[in-house]
Amino acid sequence: MIEYCFLHPLDVLYLRGNRLFDGAGDHAEALMPPWPSLAAGALRSRMLVDHDIPLGLFGNGKTKSEGALGACLGTPSDPGDFRLAAFYVACLKGEEVTPYFPLPSDVVALSRETLAYLRPAVLHPALRASSPLPACPALATAKPAKPVGGLWLNLTGLAAYLKGAPLNAKEHCVEKTTLWKYDARLGIALEPASRAAAEGKIYTTETVAMSENHGFLVGVQGAAGLLPKSGLVRLGGDGRGAEILPCNFSPPVPDWGKIAQEKRFRLLLTTPGIFPGGWQPSGLNNENGVLVWRTETFSAVLKSACVNRGEIVSGWDLARRCPKDAQRTAPTGSVYYFDEFQGTIDALKRLPEEGLWPPAESTDKSRKAEGFNNVMIAAWPLND
Repeated sequence: MIEYCFLHPLDVLYLRGNRLFDGAGDHAEALMPPWPSLAAGALRSRMLVDHDIPLGLFGNGKTKSEGALGACLGTPSDPGDFRLAAFYVACLKGEEVTPYFPLPSDVVALSRETLAYLRPAVLHPALRASSPLPACPALATAKPAKPVGGLWLNLTGLAAYLKGAPLNAKEHCVEKTTLWKYDARLGIALEPASRAAAEGKIYTTETVAMSENHGFLVGVQGAAGLLPKSGLVRLGGDGRGAEILPCNFSPPVPDWGKIAQEKRFRLLLTTPGIFPGGWQPSGLNNENGVLVWRTETFSAVLKSACVNRGEIVSGWDLARRCPKDAQRTAPTGSVYYFDEFQGTIDALKRLPEEGLWPPAESTDKSRKAEGFNNVMIAAWPLND
């Protein structure tokens, strides 16, 4: 079962990526949306504090919680049942929450009104590409157009996307600028010994100011009822405060009947994907030049993929007080088209609940707990 809460920032947030300051006059850009580990670390730290477990001792492996909390949080190297299963920018009014989503990579905004799907297309034999897949995502339009940026799907838009229905920007999208704004802050470096201002070392940092009633919707699996429902957590750089608020949320679902009938589906990454094969989801096997996804319960053939440029995630390990390993990811919003599905729909329904991870013995348990590799299942677009 997934338990939901809402994190409402009380101040601007310092949402840093993995780029270091290099010298005087540097500018640090904010990472928005942030990695899901932001919320996972904040909530797990708060749960330890609520049960009087020192973070330092927990990080060094010198203490371990017992009972339900122990099963939930485990240890830094073996995090237990806790997994961040959902992490979205959202708006909360009362206890009703409305999440928002970056446009999936197979959706293009041709204008502030028109959205179009990229669709798998087999290239003409005279054309050659480096893609190992039989079809490439293609956009067919009546006339040339330059894509428009800055649009996010609302909940109605996500529901339509998962069903493969036509999308309309006016009905299904919001402007990113209505969700948050950037606020530049001026800073100066300090001398390590004297803690006085260092001469000539001024820099600027980009902070994120969420719009009124906006914050982050968080879903946690394996919390065993221990997820905090009120109080504060520290979010991002400088530990800016965020309030924990209760909320009600039921995620939209695709047309499972359509998927079962057509025997094909799309896989959408809702958080960055960390895969041994780079952009390729875990579990793919090359069978005579065809990428086949085989599990104990189903199989499907990867026909096409829309994956933007890879990203690098790292972070700071609060428990061990050291940097995390830098890892290449397939970015949020990446889409994979699977065909020739064989198996039960129940097997597909479990993927959003469990995340897209390899067998347990090769899983990065820390990154799994932090909420990477989360997915949704969608039907192929209509009228293709």
